[in-house]
Amino acid sequence: MPNAKVKNFLHLHFLVFIAGFTAILGELITIKAISLVWYRMVMAFILIFIYIKIAKVNLKIDLKSVLRLSIAGVIIALHWITFFGSIDEANISIALAMFSTGAFFASIIEPIIYKRAIIGYEIVFGILVITGVFIITQSELKYLTGIILGISSAFLSSLFAVLNGSFLKKHTATVISFYEFISGVTFISLYLLFFGEGFTAEFFNLSHLDFGYLFILASICTAYAFIASVYIMKTISPYTVVLTYNLEPVYGIILALILFPEKEKMTNSFYYGAIIIIGVVFLNAILKNKRKLKRKYT
Repeated sequence: MPNAKVKNFLHLHFLVFIAGFTAILGELITIKAISLVWYRMVMAFILIFIYIKIAKVNLKIDLKSVLRLSIAGVIIALHWITFFGSIDEANISIALAMFSTGAFFASIIEPIIYKRAIIGYEIVFGILVITGVFIITQSELKYLTGIILGISSAFLSSLFAVLNGSFLKKHTATVISFYEFISGVTFISLYLLFFGEGFTAEFFNLSHLDFGYLFILASICTAYAFIASVYIMKTISPYTVVLTYNLEPVYGIILALILFPEKEKMTNSFYYGAIIIIGVVFLNAILKNKRKLKRKYT
């Protein structure tokens, strides 16, 4: 493997580690999920806008595309809110295990959006994922709200990923993120103004630790990770990227056990259920790659 590719492969694992660390920051930041996501998207938007100005990216797109990207921006905002909400209501392990069900939702959403037939093994995998969730729910019923929020987050993440896959055929990743972040911030701002407590002095009264953690979340875990993941796809196949990102819950749960051993230690049934879900995710990615290769050479 050439040196450049080795470096990019190690870079990829570092990005996956960062993705897993996002959940750790969600636990460390003391403000609630909606406020957290507002700060994350505002800070990340500013940083991406600076990158756009330096790189002189052309942001002109048609109105129809703006509307579509705006809808996706609301979806990603809701995904992050439900993900961090799951951590608030349960813990990191529950949130990440439920997030892994996203592959199951993607297998349902993709055939609808791309108008393709459902693959036979996807139904079997779906049943296995539901079994894993059932095992976790039975043993961790006290975290039911967190489980529901985690599953909702996985569904929204899958919907967002499938939609973004179609957007990338027409627009660059930077342009997509620019419009999605604007709409996400606007959506949360309107919610806070009309249904929340608004932008009070208390809302902007962040502790130094919270501000520091939020800046790491927005800069390294969002803006940097987003731009870097697009860059590494120039030398590493999308399949390898997707498969490697399936390690996110593994990294995240291990980190959580090390940093928060008392809160994150779960029953054996939780780990049995999590292994089933994560195992299905990996197997699904491997089988999908084989199907692509088969179609390519036949």
